[in-house]
Amino acid sequence: MSKNILVTGGAGFIGSHLVDTLIEKGHEVTVLDSLDKQVHGNKQEPPLYLNKDITFIHESVENYDIAKKLIQDHDVIYHLASIVGVGQSMYEIERYVKKNMHGTSVLLDILANCEHSTQKVIIASSNTIYGEGSAKCNNCGIVKPDLRSESQLSLKDWNIYCPKCKAPLKPILTPESRSFNSSSIYALSKQVQEQMGLLIGKTYGINTTALRFFLVYGPRQALSNPYTGVCSIFTNRALKGETPLIFEDGLQTRDFVNVKDVCQALVLAMEKKNAEGEVFNVGTGCPTTIKQVAEIILEKTNPNLKPIITQKYRTGDIRHCVADISKIKNKLGYEPSVDFREGIVQLIEWIKKESSLEYCNNINLANEELEKKGLIK
Repeated sequence: MSKNILVTGGAGFIGSHLVDTLIEKGHEVTVLDSLDKQVHGNKQEPPLYLNKDITFIHESVENYDIAKKLIQDHDVIYHLASIVGVGQSMYEIERYVKKNMHGTSVLLDILANCEHSTQKVIIASSNTIYGEGSAKCNNCGIVKPDLRSESQLSLKDWNIYCPKCKAPLKPILTPESRSFNSSSIYALSKQVQEQMGLLIGKTYGINTTALRFFLVYGPRQALSNPYTGVCSIFTNRALKGETPLIFEDGLQTRDFVNVKDVCQALVLAMEKKNAEGEVFNVGTGCPTTIKQVAEIILEKTNPNLKPIITQKYRTGDIRHCVADISKIKNKLGYEPSVDFREGIVQLIEWIKKESSLEYCNNINLANEELEKKGLIK
C-alpha cells in the first residue's frame, strides 16, 4: 500500500538514495532539507541527482511551523537530517548540538503535542555511540575496552587492552546490547537523537525504530564535506596523484556498508512489524583495515602510488568497531548484498565525474584546522 513519507535530510547522501528506493516502491515522498553549505555548497539548490518525483521543501527541521504542517500530512517519517563530522564536532559544539539535538527535539515535540497521522518514525543513529567496539580477553572474557589514553597514543601504542587485567585484546563483533561510550560531540548527538526518539515513541505509543549505521560509503557522498568519508577522501587523492595519508599504523578496522544496503535496512524498518521499538546495527559484519581500504582504492585508480602511514593520531579515534548484524538479519531479514570491492568501483566511477580540486583543498584545510585545535597529533 502506498504511503505518504517525509524524509528529513532527504537531499543528502543516504537520504537521496532512500528517496529513489521509496519512489520505486510507489510511495509519495516529501523531502525536507536545509541544504547545508558544507554538504551542498553555496548555491542552495537541490542536487541534480535528487529524484524529480518528490515534493521538495527547502527548510530546516528546526522550523517548528513548517515541520508541524508536514508531520500532520505524513504516515511515515524518516529522520536523517544531521550534520556529520566527528572531528569538527569537537570544536563546533554549538552548531552540532543545535542542528542535531535541537532539530530532533522539534520533531518529537510536534509528535507529542500536535494532532498527526504518523504511524512510523525511523531515526538514523550511528555506530560512533559505542566508542571502542567489543573485544575479548583471554583471561577475562568479553569486555568493553576503554578509549585509548593520550599518554598511550603519544607512545605510538595503538593497541587496545583489557580494562581489568591489561592484557592485549582481540576485537569481536559489537552487538546492540553494548553500552554507550561516545567520544565526540557528533557521537553524543546521535546517541541523544536515538534515546529521545525511542523514549517519546514508547511514551506516546508511536512506532519508532533506530538504526545505527556503521561506515556508509557509495556514490553521492558529500565531496564538499572534508570531515567525512575515508573512502571518498582516499579516492580523490588517488585520482589526483596524491598519496592517501593513513593515521596510526593503518591496521585499525571498520565496518564499511554500502548505501544500497543501508536503504535496504531503512525500508525493512518501515515494513516489518518486528522493528517496532527496536534498535538495529546496520553494517556487514566484515572488518576491513584502513590500510586495506587505501590499497584497494589505489589498485583500481593509481597502482603506482603507495599509502603513507603517518603514525599520527586523532584525539578520540577508536581502534576497532565492526557490527554484529545477527539481530537485524534474524528479525527483519536484512542481508548485505554489495561486496566492498564492487562498491568501491561504483564510488570511484562516480567521483571521476564529480570530483574537483576544491575538494582536495577542503581536505587539506580541514586537517590543518584539526591540527590547530590539537585534535591531530
